Order: sequence, then C-alpha cells, then structure tokens
Amino acid sequence: MKAIAIDGPSGAGKSTAARAAAKQLGYLYVDTGAMYRAIGCRLRAMGVSQNEEEEVARALEGLKLTLSFEGGDQHVFVNGEDMTGVIRTPDASRAASDFSKLPCVRQFLFRLQQDLGREQDVVMDGRDIGTVVLPWAQTKIFLTASAEERARRRFLELQAKGQDVSYEQILSDVRWRDEQDSTRKTAPLRQAEDAVLLDSTGLSLEQVVARIVALAGEGENA
Repeated sequence: MKAIAIDGPSGAGKSTAARAAAKQLGYLYVDTGAMYRAIGCRLRAMGVSQNEEEEVARALEGLKLTLSFEGGDQHVFVNGEDMTGVIRTPDASRAASDFSKLPCVRQFLFRLQQDLGREQDVVMDGRDIGTVVLPWAQTKIFLTASAEERARRRFLELQAKGQDVSYEQILSDVRWRDEQDSTRKTAPLRQAEDAVLLDSTGLSLEQVVARIVALAGEGENA
C-alpha cells in the first residue's frame, strides 16, 4: 500500500496538513498523536503513574483503543468512550509525552498503527512514523517550525476554543515537549535519514499541503 509518514515536533501543524493532504490524495489519515493523548488521558484519570511501568502495563491490559473514520475525520475510542473531544489540551499533550516514552505504551499502539499502514493507503503523522512504525513508507517528511511559531499557533487555536491560556506558558510547554520527545530512550523524535525536511515557519497551510502532495507524487514515481 502507499504510505506517507510525517514526523515532527509538537505544534508543527502535522495533523492539519496531513489531514488536508490525505483528503486531496484520497488516502486515509491516521493521527497517531491522538492515540497517545487518549491513552495518556485515560491512564492519568485512572491515577496510574508514568514512573511505574509495571503498573502502566497492567492498566493497559484492561484498555482497548479503537478508531472510526467519519467523513475522513478520525475518532479515538478507549473502551468505547469517544475521547476525541477531550484530548486537545496542554494537559493531554503532557500526558501523551509522559506515557509515550514507555516501551509498553508504544508497543500497545504499534501493532494497530502498522496494521493500518498495511491495509490501506495512508497519511500517518506522529513522532516515529518514518523511523519505526512505517519504515517502508514511500514518502517521508519531517515537518517542523520554530518553537515560537508553534506556540503562537497553539495559543491562537486554544483561544479560539475559548480557553484561558497564556502564550508564555504554551511556549514553555512546547520547549518542554521537544526535550521530552527528543531525549526519550524509546523511539525518540528524530528525522529519518531518507525524510525530506519541511520547515513550515512562514508558510501557509495551503503551501505546506501542496508540498506534501508534490512529494507524494515524487515518492510514487521513485
């Protein structure tokens, strides 16, 4: 199957651009970050500590994550509960980063992600898609932007949703998440050797999507 792997740091616009590119190409869009956010939020709500991996592993045995796709939009369910509407917050981002560094959590989601990539044409975004999940992807992109630009985008997004947030706190969170994701022992955030670096600072969404679609065409013809 055809696969586009898009990796990059938090707030780089991966989800928005990947979703739009998938729509243009007629591929399925898979947001792996939403999976980690959903699992992280559920584990935190259960009172499980990310510092106790054995406890986390036991908790995962009682969880089932499923996806549904409605009109191209991905919905994430944990034990039948739709988590889609509650995972786009700074707290959810922290929970995702805290728990995603654990091998048991990554293994829990790894097989589901790979199966999706094997069964249909996908655009999949995350932190380790091109390096670990879909190393065979024909097109690999590392999408990034400056920390300040990523914080500005997240600030405007949360403000538009009516959330009382501060730009300074979001910028701090972005830098903290970058450090967490790039230094973890298991599947750290890094650019795959054969990935194209795409810096979206100063680019419109349309420009980023056009570049992804063009790279996909090059990948198919390679």
